[in-house]
Amino acid sequence: MKVRFWGVRGSIPTPLTSEQLKSRIAAVISRVHPEDLRGPESREAFLAGLPAYLFSVVGGNTTCISIDSGDPWLVILDAGSGIRELGAYLARTGSTIRDFHIFFTHFHWDHIQGLPFFSPAGYKPDTTLHFYSVREDLPEVLNGQMKPPYFPVGIEAMGSAKRYRKLRGRGVRLGQLEVRWKEVSHPGGCLSYRVSHKDKTMIFSTDTELSAKDFERSEENRAFYEGVDVLILDSQYTLGEAIEKYDWGHTSYSMAVDFAAEWNIGNLVLFHHEPQYNDRKVRSILNSADWYRERLNRTDFRVLLAEEGLEIDLRPGGSRNADGD
Repeated sequence: MKVRFWGVRGSIPTPLTSEQLKSRIAAVISRVHPEDLRGPESREAFLAGLPAYLFSVVGGNTTCISIDSGDPWLVILDAGSGIRELGAYLARTGSTIRDFHIFFTHFHWDHIQGLPFFSPAGYKPDTTLHFYSVREDLPEVLNGQMKPPYFPVGIEAMGSAKRYRKLRGRGVRLGQLEVRWKEVSHPGGCLSYRVSHKDKTMIFSTDTELSAKDFERSEENRAFYEGVDVLILDSQYTLGEAIEKYDWGHTSYSMAVDFAAEWNIGNLVLFHHEPQYNDRKVRSILNSADWYRERLNRTDFRVLLAEEGLEIDLRPGGSRNADGD
């Protein structure tokens, strides 16, 4: 099971600005020495030694991840602006996938705004989009954002076949892949998804405000959270912001670390990054979260940062330490 990140920001897309780019270039120039430019090897060594916030980007697209289980279909969690990047990747790599199973956590704009731009896959007549939600009015919700004056064409302009599926019961099976869900605290409601494939399990819990209830050792919590290999969790706030913005529907990175420690999680992935934070600030939150994990004397799990293009490979029978590229 391969998990790939296409959109990792919360609330609104945040492209890199010209001023931010100039600032990065200036910072790189200030670090360079004549010996760093003597040849290809020295240049490569210099670039490799730059801080990550100067030489890579976290990404500015909103929520979307894909899950590839090796089957002739693809599972997609949320359709923020990142789904456009997924569509472009599928076209660029000559993908033959024709069935896309899209599970929605909720319907705030940053989780659906990319759907009309899922091209070319969403516009091919031999492609089927399977939409999943607990909402009875799922067709009306998705059709509603693609109507004037909000959008120039309706969802029928997307030439693919559409299947609207109401989530019922305990879970959905797609081959050897199982998807379960749980309600989490967020204004208007939100679902967390638990996806299992063979002996590996991951949880996608964006837009989640953790509370004491989530730490309770109840049978429901144990069955959903205990021992998961990868937890992708909303960690948008610092602790101070979480206190100030109580009931806004998001979690602090420190509470996310506490949660991973409580439930014996293998890998915690910090997700749904604050749109006002630049890459340096987001990466500083990763450093702070890892420092806090060490202060708890917990060496049994890792803390990772969700970045566009990050791929986590959960191999059956493999180590709990996810392979990330």
